[in-house]
Amino acid sequence: MSTQAFDFAHLVAAIQQTHVVLANQAAKAVNISLTLRNWFIGQHIAEFELQGADRARYGDKLLSELAQALREQAVSNVGKRQLYGYLAFYRAYPQIVRTASALSAQTLLPNAAVNKVRTASAPSPALPAIDPDTLITRLSYSHFEQLVELDDPMQRAFYEVEALRGNWSVRELKRQIATQYYQRTGLSTDKAAVAALAHAKAEQATSQHIIRDPYVFEFLGFKPQEAVTEGQLEDALLDKLQAFLLELGHGFCFEARQKRVLIGGEHFFVDLVFYHRVLKCHVLIELKSDAFNHEHLGQLNAYVSYYKQHHMTEGDQPPIGILLCTRKNQELVEYALAGMSNQLFVSRYQVQLPGKEEMAAFLHKAVEELEGGDE
Repeated sequence: MSTQAFDFAHLVAAIQQTHVVLANQAAKAVNISLTLRNWFIGQHIAEFELQGADRARYGDKLLSELAQALREQAVSNVGKRQLYGYLAFYRAYPQIVRTASALSAQTLLPNAAVNKVRTASAPSPALPAIDPDTLITRLSYSHFEQLVELDDPMQRAFYEVEALRGNWSVRELKRQIATQYYQRTGLSTDKAAVAALAHAKAEQATSQHIIRDPYVFEFLGFKPQEAVTEGQLEDALLDKLQAFLLELGHGFCFEARQKRVLIGGEHFFVDLVFYHRVLKCHVLIELKSDAFNHEHLGQLNAYVSYYKQHHMTEGDQPPIGILLCTRKNQELVEYALAGMSNQLFVSRYQVQLPGKEEMAAFLHKAVEELEGGDE
């Protein structure tokens, strides 16, 4: 029996195939480990909130204190907002514990805790019961991050199914949610046609998407300068912005960073909160590392309105919101007045707060420094 000659072209093809198969396996293994890590972090936090011997000592400052302690231990991706996300992930997906091996579950959780989580409420029988192993092997943690933000279990299940069916990238999932694919499908009489259009040009996930995920970079301990993520850029800019405003000496008094507020049963985070002792009002600052859009302004306006209703005391002026948007060499600074009509007050704060040109110059310089533009 003759065999096909193993020539140079076959050698190249064999090595290329080996590389692709094992690289995909490696990406999948890293993704599963990262997803389980974040789920277990959420579980540990939930257990501490219920049974921690000294939990009363921390109260509302638990996540802030925990983030600081974990950073000192060189644990990656453990900012306050990220920890809150892990907690929400655990609560939204209790069934994921069933995908952990007996060894890892017993190592990471006491037996009693494992049994408790395994008997936690499963998805409603009316919803599609997707195997947890399928979820964590085919979706990255960044997918789950988008899904957890959906409060409606039915809507979340819909996007799980569609993301798996279309092998969507994270960017594609985010786009489909933003364009209300779920709502459009529900309103349509020809649901198959809507689905066909949604999947026709959808961006599919690849192993490269997983490996380049910002969470994966940090999880593996890689911090290359050329891979600065939006989250890292925003954190670094907030550091500089906080120092910049305090150094101005215009009356800024720092109050909080990533201030958590509860609005309509949902938690939100204000990037920076100051109290201005001259103007006698709160100054709320939101920083976005992309171009300005109306959604950013609406978000900030909601925060300002919330502070006006819940945090103004006698003698205070209405709070001020400052929205800072930047994308590389473009800067846009917008002041949200939140419905304030008192022109005298507007004039007063324009004198006391840094001008738009000053803020734009600061952002331009800061972004250049952080992205290596001055090298």
